[in-house]
Amino acid sequence: MRNLIVEEIRQTRDAHAKQFNYDLDAIRDALRKREKRNPACQPSRCLRNLPSRQPASIVW
Repeated sequence: MRNLIVEEIRQTRDAHAKQFNYDLDAIRDALRKREKRNPACQPSRCLRNLPSRQPASIVW
């Protein structure tokens, strides 16, 4: 079954990567420049203020 939303996301992601010749370092650098130009695009910093969680214990 085709998922049109997933296909569109993959096409958009591929077009973006193609602009940078699929170079991950170039993609990362472009995203960092974008974040500096527009602080609203940065990932949420409020997650850093959450208390650290202890890993859940696994019971077998």
